Amino acid sequence: MTTSSEQARKTAEALTYSPGFGNEHSSEAVPGALPHGRNSPQRAPLGLYAEQLSGSAFTEPRAHNRRSWLYRITPSAAHPAFVRTDNGRLRSAPFTETVPDPNRLRWNPLPEPAPGTDWLAGLWTLGGNGDATQRTGMAVHLYHANASMDRVFSDADGELLIVPEHGGLLLRTEFGLLAARPGEVALIPRGVRFRVELLDETARGYVCENYGQPFQLPDLGPIGANGLANARDFLAPVAAYEEAEGPVEVLNKFCGNLWTAQYDHSPLDVVAWHGNHVPYVYDLRRFNVIGTISYDHPDPSIFTVLTSPSDTPGLAGVDFVVFAPRWLVGEDTFRPPYFHRNVMSEYMGLIEGAYDAKAEGFVPGGGSLHNMMSAHGPDRETFDKASAAELKPQKIDDGLAFMFETRWPVTATEQAASADHLQRGYDEVWRGLERHFRAER
Repeated sequence: MTTSSEQARKTAEALTYSPGFGNEHSSEAVPGALPHGRNSPQRAPLGLYAEQLSGSAFTEPRAHNRRSWLYRITPSAAHPAFVRTDNGRLRSAPFTETVPDPNRLRWNPLPEPAPGTDWLAGLWTLGGNGDATQRTGMAVHLYHANASMDRVFSDADGELLIVPEHGGLLLRTEFGLLAARPGEVALIPRGVRFRVELLDETARGYVCENYGQPFQLPDLGPIGANGLANARDFLAPVAAYEEAEGPVEVLNKFCGNLWTAQYDHSPLDVVAWHGNHVPYVYDLRRFNVIGTISYDHPDPSIFTVLTSPSDTPGLAGVDFVVFAPRWLVGEDTFRPPYFHRNVMSEYMGLIEGAYDAKAEGFVPGGGSLHNMMSAHGPDRETFDKASAAELKPQKIDDGLAFMFETRWPVTATEQAASADHLQRGYDEVWRGLERHFRAER
């Protein structure tokens, strides 16, 4: 008997994609389903319904406008009323259960979920900032699941950047299928419906829910035309549709709460589409790392994969930063991330291996939160080792870490502030940093 994860793996292995971030994509699962010349002809081809999904205001500048045209079997408007349902461990901004905490915090991975926990039920909110109803700020979630979803989910509050750490995911979206495995990330735009199936027996990872401006590639400035994440390496799905009839539970996250409705058909019934408000998958190993070839460090923003701009140029609502494999060659340079305080707030997670600024305690599936102006940096063991290291070229290739960096403080949820897997001795990693100062040499 074929298990659901085995079937999902077979499906994932056969997937094809369309490359390019932010491009105008088009795809049809049935030849002739995509109309040409008109977005909404009097009669759409093959008896389909034409529908626009707008991820931005109609009148935003062309370069910022996000929208897609969907040609579907049943229009999205054909559904019964939604009713409130239990939020589970999912929380949303504004975060008012606790007060913002200036202390450095670190968590172990989420504990094992109960049997039958799907991706949505396995979401656990660590914290965030802003206000989902005002489309500002972000939230940090983690997930731990051991069952595929048989229901469909969409998020009206923001887009979802999914970062698998253990176990792969097959994402069945309105636009088609995406596979995201550890070392890859998937982006689900605001309002797009999808279902998550597991490629392995269990799955664990991180999610950044971005309430603000959609993620985009950062400007390169003095770097020039090339470097960081290349647009062509972001892969969009090809059209694939479900024609299944029968009861399907559809959940919608709206203004911080979950709402549910029983459809008489699958809403993943888009036969053709075109536009740029589309899901993507990106392999973090394709990131073109930029770094020093003389001395000192560039700022960690040089590792930005995606950025959500704010109303202040250069000050992001949230950045997604990756610490990918790279060479360190700086002369007379303390090579691990230095001691610092930062106006930005940083949530850091680890996908695999070890992080070069911490000797122990920071493990895959766990994470740390350093709110704005909280002093942090290498622990004592890392400092002592790096201060005495021979500065020959060194390849950092035994770890893959990332950071959600945001302009506002991250307020932890009550469940995160009191979690059993919170490391209550985190401050101890900086104990024992000795005084080496001598007024006379």
